[in-house]
Amino acid sequence: MTTSMTTAATESAASPEEPRPGGAPHRARSTTAGRRGRRPHTPLDPRPSIPLTLVTGLVLVYTLLPLAWLVINATKSKKGLLDSFGLWFAEDFDLWDNITRTVTYDDGVFVRWLLNTLLYVVAGAGGATVLAVLGGYALAKYDFPGRKAVFAVVIGAVAVPGTALAVPTFLMFSNMGLTNTPWAVIIPSLISPFGLYLMWVFAAEAVPTELLEAARIDGSGELRTFFTIALPLLVPGTVTVLLFSMVATWNNYFLPLIMIKDPDWYPLTLGLNAWNAQAQTAGGEAVFDLIVTGSLLTIVPIVAVFLLLQRYWQSGLAAGGVKE
Repeated sequence: MTTSMTTAATESAASPEEPRPGGAPHRARSTTAGRRGRRPHTPLDPRPSIPLTLVTGLVLVYTLLPLAWLVINATKSKKGLLDSFGLWFAEDFDLWDNITRTVTYDDGVFVRWLLNTLLYVVAGAGGATVLAVLGGYALAKYDFPGRKAVFAVVIGAVAVPGTALAVPTFLMFSNMGLTNTPWAVIIPSLISPFGLYLMWVFAAEAVPTELLEAARIDGSGELRTFFTIALPLLVPGTVTVLLFSMVATWNNYFLPLIMIKDPDWYPLTLGLNAWNAQAQTAGGEAVFDLIVTGSLLTIVPIVAVFLLLQRYWQSGLAAGGVKE
């Protein structure tokens, strides 16, 4: 009797705890739940960093604060703009009246400046994108004498600031008789060394050489191969270059400043600066409310285009980041 009881007790102590009807033992379930509550941090799921969060918040405030100031002050009249706090609305809400006065002031010259800017962007930025796509594809997929020299020239051109070329460009266009014409802004905008380099790198990774060779074996010509095979693969990079070129041309101030003297050919950047300068001249009218509203209207198109093409821009930056 004593021997059987001792054996039963020993077997009960040595055997693992039987699972309950509801599933795993209570102790094991508690341990599993604790492990599930503390997920291990990985490079894809890093531990939250308070200093990094604070820095990101400061950068966000620094970025959005001027935009918020612009939107708020575009709703104020001239009196409210000068008498109220800059980061809060005034008693009056004159946004629509300000927009109407902006587009009709001085016989609607703001609309003329907007059309000039669109002309410079479509012709300059669009042409720069086309040339960058063609040149980048050729440099990436064709081998020819002097290819390394071209690479060195492109890299060197990227490092040269545009202001260093302003005076030589002005003298050259002055001798050609092209100053004070739209060509003086459009032609220099066609040259985009950074866009050419970006398309070069993107085409080298996005367009497989084997795919082009297979098309050539099937009898496809170079133009057909480019338009039907390579160009669809280059869409993300093309949109990326287009966005950079559009922003650079839309915000271009220094080149039109030295090339254009006729107000009828001013872009928006020079036009708004002319409105700002007339308040400092004798007998000039101060139109600060129109300047603020015009600045808001100036950034709306470029923000809309950026939001519409953002998905292509993001995919363009990520292309080539992972190799098989």
